[in-house]
Amino acid sequence: MPKLLTFIVIILGCVAFCPLPVFAMGFAAPKPTFAYTDASGKKQSADVVDKYYPKKIVEPFAGNSQIDPKLRRAATIAEERAHRHSLSKCWQFVKNALVAAGVVKSRPQTPLAKQAAQELVNNYGFKKLPVSDPYQAPIGAVLVYGAKRAAGHVEIRTENGFVSDFRSKTPSRRPLLGVFAKT
Repeated sequence: MPKLLTFIVIILGCVAFCPLPVFAMGFAAPKPTFAYTDASGKKQSADVVDKYYPKKIVEPFAGNSQIDPKLRRAATIAEERAHRHSLSKCWQFVKNALVAAGVVKSRPQTPLAKQAAQELVNNYGFKKLPVSDPYQAPIGAVLVYGAKRAAGHVEIRTENGFVSDFRSKTPSRRPLLGVFAKT
């Protein structure tokens, strides 16, 4: 009998000092909330976000429905692959996005960004749109900028701004040669 009593005391001690995960799940801490008063004086509360998970852009809002939907997909691909700052590889990144989205069947060959307009129109069926303001360009449109002695710049219009090898809320300051899209 003393052995049984000792065994029961040991078991109860283990349960008291080493709770099982099942018991611990029942006693989880309450989710923290933030309480505030809105503009109308009504008390409101919101859950506190303790972890942030960035969400990849799946598809931007539709812009001009007359342009090829693959261009909107190219804008999404370019935005997912873009960096925070320029790598001076804008035309390379735009080419990769156009090929990955299936907008063009083969990779454009021109080395300079300012030559992109001519190649896209002559070899890939793009048309110059009657847009002179980059902000008015439809989502997915390719914007080509010139430069006197430099390579120029190419970017794609996105829902949130413009993208090439980097993301930007504002268009390039270079002179706009044209806005191009497939219809």
